[in-house]
Amino acid sequence: MAIPKHVLIAPIGQSLEQVLQNTSFSKLFVLTDENTAAHCYPLISSILPAEHLHFSVPAGEEHKTLQTCSSIWSQMTSAGLDRQALVINLGGGVITDMGGFCAATYKRGVRFINIPTTLLSQVDASVGGKLGVDFEGYKNHIGLFGEPEAVLADPVFLKTLSPRELRSGYAEVVKHALIADAGYWQKLLEQEQWQELDWQNIISHSIGVKGDVVLQDPTEKGLRKILNFGHTLGHALESYRLEGSAEQRLLHGEAIAAGMICEAWLSAQKCGLSEESLKEIARYISSVWPETMAKPEDIPAILGRLEQDKKNEGKQVLFSLLKAPGESVYNIAVQQAEARQALAWYIKKGWQ
Repeated sequence: MAIPKHVLIAPIGQSLEQVLQNTSFSKLFVLTDENTAAHCYPLISSILPAEHLHFSVPAGEEHKTLQTCSSIWSQMTSAGLDRQALVINLGGGVITDMGGFCAATYKRGVRFINIPTTLLSQVDASVGGKLGVDFEGYKNHIGLFGEPEAVLADPVFLKTLSPRELRSGYAEVVKHALIADAGYWQKLLEQEQWQELDWQNIISHSIGVKGDVVLQDPTEKGLRKILNFGHTLGHALESYRLEGSAEQRLLHGEAIAAGMICEAWLSAQKCGLSEESLKEIARYISSVWPETMAKPEDIPAILGRLEQDKKNEGKQVLFSLLKAPGESVYNIAVQQAEARQALAWYIKKGWQ
């Protein structure tokens, strides 16, 4: 599994200094959210040119909107950024997705660098060039594909995360093992405490898995869809919970964990995933995320979200599922009644 050439997994001082020395730009614009401004920006500010511009936006998925983009574009315009400017997105998946989208659309595109600061963004959002924002309650509904000049990943930023945020990112690690590496899945099962994993190796492995898939299918015409395992019902659940109070909202990885259990059940019904593997997957994921992320009364609203999933073709809701751990398939049509059963099985913890 090869790490893409533009991705550097190294101490941030070393990698950022190297990239800035080798990149010409007229102005440097640094985008953070309020959390990364406080905890991560101080780790890089001394490396940046003194005349750089820094703009911070509110933190959270609920701010990943065109309204926030408008404020970012206004700041870029006020700062006089031209097409030779360079943008650094310092943050988690919200900032790298939205900051990349703003850079790629400002004056028809300026270059940008991503410095992912969460486990989730380092193992997943850092690779693949998906940029965008949420719209009318739908995840990543407006966006485009655009590659950063560089992605600089450093596990040091993980020390700034809460335990909940770190656990959220671990969901994508589990997904990468399940869709493409049965041997790695076994290693995760054998690790007694997931918190004690070697994050440098974890990040390298996940980036390698995703990088291999993206290299073969950069714009998600086929194979890349396997990366959406857990994300069809997971995104629907996440979008639904975003409508509630701040206490009701889920982190992305929490929703994907629930989605992977539901979609493992669908995999057993439709793709031949063994009952043994289904229960093994569900038990492991529920051991890391013991909370149930949905209630029976939530099911109709969650199912309603499936109609706008980006993988759909016509009125068919298409899922990416598993034949076995490490072996995935895509474009599997699932009826609403089947999705309802999957959610019900998850809610009642049918693996117990």
